[in-house]
Amino acid sequence: MSAAEGPLVVGVDSSTQSTKALVVDASTGRVVASGQAPHTVSSGAGRESDPRQWWDALCEALRQCGDAAHEAAAVSVGGQQHGLVTLDERGEPVRPALLWNDVRSAPQARRLTEELGGAKFWAERTGSVPAASFTVTKWAWLAEHEPEAARATKAVRLPHDYLTERLTGQGTTDRGDVSGTGWWASGTEGYDEEILAHVGLDPALLPRVVRPGEVAGTVRDSHDLPFSKGTLVAPGTGDNAAAALGLGVRPGMPVMSLGTSGTVYAVSRRRPADPSGTVAGFADARGDWLPLACTLNCTLAVDRVATLLGLDREAVEPGTAVTLLPYLDGERTPNLPNASGLLHGLRHDTTAGQLLQAAYDGAVHSLLGALDLVLDEDADPSAPLLLIGGGARGTAWQQTVRRLSGRPVQVPEAKELVALGAAAQAAGVLTGEDPAAVARRWNTAAGPVLDAVERDEETLARIAGVLSDAAPLLERPTDTH
Repeated sequence: MSAAEGPLVVGVDSSTQSTKALVVDASTGRVVASGQAPHTVSSGAGRESDPRQWWDALCEALRQCGDAAHEAAAVSVGGQQHGLVTLDERGEPVRPALLWNDVRSAPQARRLTEELGGAKFWAERTGSVPAASFTVTKWAWLAEHEPEAARATKAVRLPHDYLTERLTGQGTTDRGDVSGTGWWASGTEGYDEEILAHVGLDPALLPRVVRPGEVAGTVRDSHDLPFSKGTLVAPGTGDNAAAALGLGVRPGMPVMSLGTSGTVYAVSRRRPADPSGTVAGFADARGDWLPLACTLNCTLAVDRVATLLGLDREAVEPGTAVTLLPYLDGERTPNLPNASGLLHGLRHDTTAGQLLQAAYDGAVHSLLGALDLVLDEDADPSAPLLLIGGGARGTAWQQTVRRLSGRPVQVPEAKELVALGAAAQAAGVLTGEDPAAVARRWNTAAGPVLDAVERDEETLARIAGVLSDAAPLLERPTDTH
């Protein structure tokens, strides 16, 4: 390892499938070591993981980093959002964690919305309307279906909280991650006692919310992690807030993440409250807000269409007559949970490549509709759209986003933005800097900018028309058996 210019920090990304760790030079942003280890998720009706796997994966990822991790002066953990971690009096999991993509609590989400004042009440109180992904609905499901587990629970944590507590021995969270629980009041920035009482959750079971820039604790010496005792531990945060830090996003800068699901978000100085439920009114990890919207069908759905057609994912052809709404898993934005994929406008001369392009168009149309709701009214419509995630380097994705958005598109070269954001947060507690400013100093958003092209209003109008006309069909429950 070549000599670092400044102190070393560790940024962690504990995602659904794996944990990654980066050792970063706090002065330059150079990654000097990295490691990664997988964990498993259950299949079937639920999506669960044993939190102890996350800890084991973190230890393994850090071991792969070697001596550089031991030299680190600070560490921060970014983690998958919304997961319900229930611990007993010894700090051991009562049961496997219920993950964000476990949708068994959809009935509880509907019931909670109805029982406590409707969507407007929830949006104004917590910034968001409960969905099956949110932690409050998972606790309601657990209390209803596994009351013994709920009674045995002496501490409730989010995934990143669990790992931070294993490091420090103290139960803490941050405003970015806790804003996705459904029991944190965004107006007062404190736990909502009325909501907690309604779901039967004692606030004493919840972690302390650490303020941005505050040290969550120091690494204790009762474990075998390759950190020195006393290493500073930053607050950590949820994965989307960490990625926003990793990009150094300023207010009004739009971000589109192309993964299995798609997300669009922007930092805002205004507290969001969308009673339609489309926009989740999350807090960011700095003191501002991170309104975010999510689609369920993105790269995985388009890749599935390519596979069905026997095409490479880049084998698109231009076409104007065919519309494909790739709602293979239902859809969240627009809110069509019972939908399936829909094809309209098929002709004798329609090619397979045109069908594939139509799948890209349908997926991007959903994301751009959500982006209009996420951005503040005074946001610059010509600002470059930051394109991240697994699909961001795909030419067909890039060109489709350019054509349908009418914006310039910037594709950051930096990878592992969640871990980089966590590293910037760790650097911030060392230097007192704003972690987003640290990331900008590291130039993490640098990458090619694709010039704006004229917005394809004809395609956007056609898709919107098909979506509107087909609404009764898309809202009808589909028999999947």
